[in-house]
Amino acid sequence: MNTPARLSLYGLGLVAAFGAAFLVAGAVVPDSAVEARAEATEEGHGGHDAAASAPEGEAAAASLPGLSIAEGGYQLSPVSVPHELGEEGELSFSILDEHGEALREYTEEHEKELHLIVVRNDGAEFRHVHPEIDGEGTWSLPWSWKEAGSYRIFADFIPGDAEEGLTLTQSVNIGGEFTPTHGHDDVREAKAGDFDVRLDGDLYVGGGSTLTLEVSRDGEKVTEIQPYLGAFGHLVALREGDLAYLHVHPEGAEPKEGELSGPTVDFATEAPTAGRYLLYFDFQVGDEVQTAAFVLTTSDGEAPEGGHDDGEDAH
Repeated sequence: MNTPARLSLYGLGLVAAFGAAFLVAGAVVPDSAVEARAEATEEGHGGHDAAASAPEGEAAAASLPGLSIAEGGYQLSPVSVPHELGEEGELSFSILDEHGEALREYTEEHEKELHLIVVRNDGAEFRHVHPEIDGEGTWSLPWSWKEAGSYRIFADFIPGDAEEGLTLTQSVNIGGEFTPTHGHDDVREAKAGDFDVRLDGDLYVGGGSTLTLEVSRDGEKVTEIQPYLGAFGHLVALREGDLAYLHVHPEGAEPKEGELSGPTVDFATEAPTAGRYLLYFDFQVGDEVQTAAFVLTTSDGEAPEGGHDDGEDAH
């Protein structure tokens, strides 16, 4: 039975699997998608807490979320992380207000007060997790690195006194030997655990369209997709190069408790600039969250007439 899916993005984005009390579930991009990634912008040897800088020129003019360390009177503090591969430690940070004080009041969105996404600059490593906040306003969770490289860290949240959400970012470099992934081909079919996922639809610049994700297993369409964080699935879309968020809107109604969906889920999309985008689709079946990764280049020409149904933005 195919139920309309309300899909969300957290400013554009974010998701990962959790297991026990806090499982940091790293979703490693499937080989097919890794081969299609663009070469990493940095190889990341040494160094740790470096602020991410916004691109220059037309890309910067797009004013997309996820390109700045500070916005709207708030700033992402330096991010503390383990320094060595395989080292068990903690990832921690604070959101600072205009007075340099740690923000303690947040508005819950999609069942969490803050969503954290960590992605390597070449797109080959991706995690979305939910840290916990202490009484001093510090967010933290246990953390370790499986691969070296330069990583972007995004904090997506709504301050307690604000109506709109913010996405702040920094970069951290984890030293060690690694080979940046590179390639130029689009990826429309991906594996996610035992599931096969196919992406249909196209991205258009300045015009709306719908991306449809179809889930199957062993050749059979899956109709047991469960709600996850208040939606039947979540899509993360990052612009290749600067990793800015693509604005994606959910389509369909919010799922009710116990409701199932599938085999397809839809996202209303509109690309701000021509180019290639890295897409991460998260869905839950049998109480386990899976992640399928894709690469999609914007299409030439105009979007189909009618575009897509309007959906509520994640922020």
